[in-house]
Amino acid sequence: MATTEQEHRLLCISPVDGRYASKCTDLNHIFSEFGLIRQRVRVEVEWLKLMSDRSEFPEVPSLTSEQRAKLSAIASDLTVADGLRVKEIERTTNHDVKAVEYLIKEKLHSTGDPTLAKLTEFT
Repeated sequence: MATTEQEHRLLCISPVDGRYASKCTDLNHIFSEFGLIRQRVRVEVEWLKLMSDRSEFPEVPSLTSEQRAKLSAIASDLTVADGLRVKEIERTTNHDVKAVEYLIKEKLHSTGDPTLAKLTEFT
């Protein structure tokens, strides 16, 4: 649609990603779609850790400190490639949050840890 930089800026959703884009690059990691995906992953991971700590969720296994670190790493080590994987999953599920859950399930299974893999039942 836009053929020049000036047209692109004019057609952006807001002046933040148009006129002021060069001044806001430090905010991209927070307000981009990848930033949203990263925060969703973080919330899901923290929820799993909380459930593993609480007696109200007896079906959720307790986690060792090593398992908690692996679980935390899913969120802290999230890459742009992971974000692209979420978008790929989303094309199938037609649901952005469900796509994040499926990514976490893949990551949990890839640890090879049966206790962490069991957490996929709760994502």
